[in-house]
Amino acid sequence: MTSVHLSEKAETYLRRLCLEIPSRRVGSKGNRAATDFFASVVASFGFETESPEFDCIDWKGEGTSLTVSDVVFEAFTSPYSLGCQVSAPLVVASTVEELEAAQVSHKIVLLHGDIAREQLMPKNFTFYNPDHHKRIVQLLETKKPQAIIAATSRNPELVGAMYPFPLIEDGDFDIPSVYMTEEEGNRLAEHAGKEVSLESRAHRIPAQGCNVIARKGADPNRRVVLFAHIDARIGTPGASDNASGVIVLLLLAELLADYSGNLGIEMVAMNGEDYYAASGEQQYVAINAGRFDEIMLGINLDDVGYYKGNVAYSLYDCPAAMAGSIRQVFSGYKDLVEGEPWYQGDHGLFLINHRPALAITSELLTELMTEITHTPKDRPEIVDPTKLVSVAFALWDLLLHLDQ
Repeated sequence: MTSVHLSEKAETYLRRLCLEIPSRRVGSKGNRAATDFFASVVASFGFETESPEFDCIDWKGEGTSLTVSDVVFEAFTSPYSLGCQVSAPLVVASTVEELEAAQVSHKIVLLHGDIAREQLMPKNFTFYNPDHHKRIVQLLETKKPQAIIAATSRNPELVGAMYPFPLIEDGDFDIPSVYMTEEEGNRLAEHAGKEVSLESRAHRIPAQGCNVIARKGADPNRRVVLFAHIDARIGTPGASDNASGVIVLLLLAELLADYSGNLGIEMVAMNGEDYYAASGEQQYVAINAGRFDEIMLGINLDDVGYYKGNVAYSLYDCPAAMAGSIRQVFSGYKDLVEGEPWYQGDHGLFLINHRPALAITSELLTELMTEITHTPKDRPEIVDPTKLVSVAFALWDLLLHLDQ
C-alpha cells in the first residue's frame, strides 16, 4: 500500500465528505449520507459494521428580523431554537444578579456582558454542566421572557472561531433565542424599556441519526477503540473538524484489510460531538455500560490534518509500558510530535470511564480554534492529505505492535 495511493484516496474522501455532501449536521440527510458512506467503505475492507440509531432533531433557520422603532439590528437565530414573532418591551441584564432582580415575564430580555461570556451548556447535557450555567437556564425558564437576545463576544475554547456565538444552543430549551455581536448588543441596550419587534424564522424537524461501529480482530474483550466524530457543526464544511479524523479511520481500514490478529479493533464514526445533545456519545456509553474494562486503549482523532504545523498526540492515564510503546512507534513519523493535553474531545469518554487514552490533533489547535473551527473557513484546502496518511500508517504500526 503506497502513500501516493492513500493520499489520492484521502483527497477523494475529503471531496465526498465536505463538498459533495452539503452538510453533516446531526439529523440531516447529509449526515446520514456521511454515515452510510463510512459504513460502506469500512465494510469493503472486511470490517463487520453496525449502525445503531438514535432519535434527534434536524433544524432549519431562515433568518431573523429585529427592530426598535425604525432602527434595524443584525441578529441570528440560535441553532435548534424555536422560531417566534413577538413585540414586547426590552429588559437588559448583564449579570446573574440583574437577571434575578429583573421583571422579564412577557418581555424580551437582552443578555450581555458577564452573563453572556460563556456558551451555556444544554440543560440535559450529562458530561459537563456547571452550576452557574444551570442557574441561568433555571432563571430564564422560571421567569419566562417571550424571547432572549444574547450579545456575545469571543470564546474559542468552547465554540471555536465563531463570532458572535449563540449563547443558547439547545433543542430542549423552548424559549426562542437569537444572538448578536457585542457591538450590536451595546447599541441595542441603549433602547432598554422600548418596544422591540423580533421575528425569528426557524423550526425543528424530528429525525434520526446513527453511530457507525466497525469491528475486526479475534478478541472483542481486549480491544483498542478509535473514535472520530463524523458530524459537523451547522454552517461549516467541517474539513479539519472532523472529516480529517474520519478519513484517517477510512485509510486505516484499508491498511487493516488483511488483519487477522488477536487484538480486537473497533472503529467508531461518532455522531454528535458538535450536536447539543451529544446523542452518539450518550448512545455509545449506554451500549458499553459495564464493558469499558474491555478497552485496553481508547484513541480519539479530531482536527488531525491542518496544513500548518505538525500533528500532535497526547497521552492520558496510559501505563508506562503502553506509553513507551506509543512514543517508540510514533517517533518514526516526522509529522507526529508529543503535544499538550486537551480535554474538549471525545477521548473524555474513555477518561470518565477510567480507561487509558490517546488523543491526536493539530499541534496548532489553538490557532485552529481561534481562526477557523466552526466557521465556513474549515474547508478542504486547509487539510494536508499527506498528514492523514502519515497518521494512518502510524496507527497501523501501533496496532500491530500492541497485538504482539
